Amino acid sequence: MRRVVITGMGAITPIGNSAEEFWKGICENKIGFGPITQFDTTEYKVKLAAEVKDFDPKRYMDAKTAKRMERFSQFAVAAAKEAIEDAGLDMAKEDPYRVGVSIGSGVGSLQAVERELKKVEAGKPGRVSPLFVPMMISNMAAGNVSIQFGLKGKSINVVTACATGTHSIGEAYRSIQCGDADVMVSGGTEGSICPIAVAGFTSLTALTTAEDPTRASIPFDKERNGFVMGEGAGVLVLESLEHARERGARILAEIVGYGSTSDAYHITSPAEDGDGAAMAMKQAMNEAGLAPEAIDYINAHGTGTHHNDLFETRAIKKALKDAAYQVPVTSTKSMVGHLLGAAGAVELIACVKTINTGYIHPTVGLQVPDEECDLNYAPGAGIRKTVRVAMSNSLGFGGHNATLIIRQYEDREA
Repeated sequence: MRRVVITGMGAITPIGNSAEEFWKGICENKIGFGPITQFDTTEYKVKLAAEVKDFDPKRYMDAKTAKRMERFSQFAVAAAKEAIEDAGLDMAKEDPYRVGVSIGSGVGSLQAVERELKKVEAGKPGRVSPLFVPMMISNMAAGNVSIQFGLKGKSINVVTACATGTHSIGEAYRSIQCGDADVMVSGGTEGSICPIAVAGFTSLTALTTAEDPTRASIPFDKERNGFVMGEGAGVLVLESLEHARERGARILAEIVGYGSTSDAYHITSPAEDGDGAAMAMKQAMNEAGLAPEAIDYINAHGTGTHHNDLFETRAIKKALKDAAYQVPVTSTKSMVGHLLGAAGAVELIACVKTINTGYIHPTVGLQVPDEECDLNYAPGAGIRKTVRVAMSNSLGFGGHNATLIIRQYEDREA
């Protein structure tokens, strides 16, 4: 099995429209929450979201191309452009059939469905846009990235709800390990802050109804009552170590473990005992050849819903045993909200930055301790320490669990 490294990163987030801006916001404890501007929320219980600000797709593609993409695809292309440039990947020097894409979206474009359905309901089905389907379907994020950058290798779209980004990167990692590709542009994207999405998640009682941005996304806090819906994209360039070395690439980190399981329990709630998520963590640690004590940091799924935070805490304790109490566990969603299909990818970027800088961000907004959530969630202030190994967890509706482990790159033999 070939070693797989990360050589480039790109991000579009509610606190910054590049990986560096995102990380700067993280280091400043910046929160990206505010009143929803994309539609009128007068009749909605939920008033806040984590929207991407000042995004102009024409900075990343021509106007005609942008017009043929929905928001989630635009985000993906923008983040992929940054990641490819950050990696110094010159496609003119690559075999395009050895460079693939694995970028997922949890839902694609609900906005397109809303917009075109109005025409059908008005008795004008013939007015539905001929581009409706190719703009709406979730695989078009990967498809558009492939087209924009001439990537002709494996192109896949993993859809596992809130675990989409992590699974997409995990499957890209596997593709390189087994020789299907030398390079994979991988991650997740989402742009679904729209009436039907907010109404649906509200009816599910998954979203917070808080109107104070500082008390809206508060993972592991006893007063948590739901997540803040976010949007954006995270894309990472993965390469085989051999390929990266041959082209003299800068290596940011190495992926060393990937675990993927299903709870087989409930369509929205994680398993109460945490078994499924714990097994994903164990699988990743086993593949990496690491004991629980070797994990220096865990980026939790940490949505801010009662069940997720409690059951994920149980899962971490089940997987790491006594070591769970020694490792900092924080939630990036406390600053950017829940980016759904993009969450895991953006959070893995945070893990890479943590390894590169030695800074673990806090769980911002955590003020009221919950006796059942008793790990070190770094409330209030970040932690400065050497981080060689980081773990990132994602849990999705349907019982999907995914864990990635990355480590500081070491120039060694396999």
